[in-house]
Amino acid sequence: MTEQKPTVVLVHGAFAESASWSGVIEGLREHPLDVVAVANPLRSLPGDAAYLRDILAGIDAPVILVGHSYGGMVITEAAADSDKVAALVYVCAFAPEHGESALELSNKFPGGTLGEALTAYPLTEGGTEFAIRPDAFHHQFAADVPDTRAAVMCATQRPVTEIALTAGLSTETAAWQSIPSWFVFGAADLNIPVALHRFMADRASAKGTVEIPGASHALSVSRPDAVTSSILDAARTTGSSR
Repeated sequence: MTEQKPTVVLVHGAFAESASWSGVIEGLREHPLDVVAVANPLRSLPGDAAYLRDILAGIDAPVILVGHSYGGMVITEAAADSDKVAALVYVCAFAPEHGESALELSNKFPGGTLGEALTAYPLTEGGTEFAIRPDAFHHQFAADVPDTRAAVMCATQRPVTEIALTAGLSTETAAWQSIPSWFVFGAADLNIPVALHRFMADRASAKGTVEIPGASHALSVSRPDAVTSSILDAARTTGSSR
């Protein structure tokens, strides 16, 4: 791969949407870097990863692949065996091993309260999808975000299917085993226990780990500067080729 400027690809997770990266995009473009914020379907792990791979195929540059929450599952699956992805950045995100699901990982350590905040809806094609109840969203997902912003985030949240959250990583080798990774997360994350974040970063032998005191699960909104810094660190450390 020839030396060239990397493209940063941002993948949101459940109960969020691509505009949740707005502050991060503004920070990255100051450097400047090309950025793509993917509209993650949140329908199934294999399908979401296939969609992301299609997007990666259309990018003629090395990629810094960034995932938030369930988006970490998607980037780990999509980047497996990729010669285009130069670095992985996990933002309050799951970094699974083969066979592990988001649901399984979230129950590995105590401290998460997401299950108590969810409401379920049946789908006409079968199955169920989940959203965070409006009365619980601010505290559960974005406690360090102003009320008015949290209300908008709640109204625009993207539900996720049960099958997406319960599907295990299908790739035999997790992408973080061969691609350098960075982790940034909030110490007050109520969706994913902080002990799990620390465990996953340690297991992946992360090149950089940043834990932010008092920060919520909505880190890309409440602390876009910290997320941007980790992405830039990944870009500097890996260079534009691997």
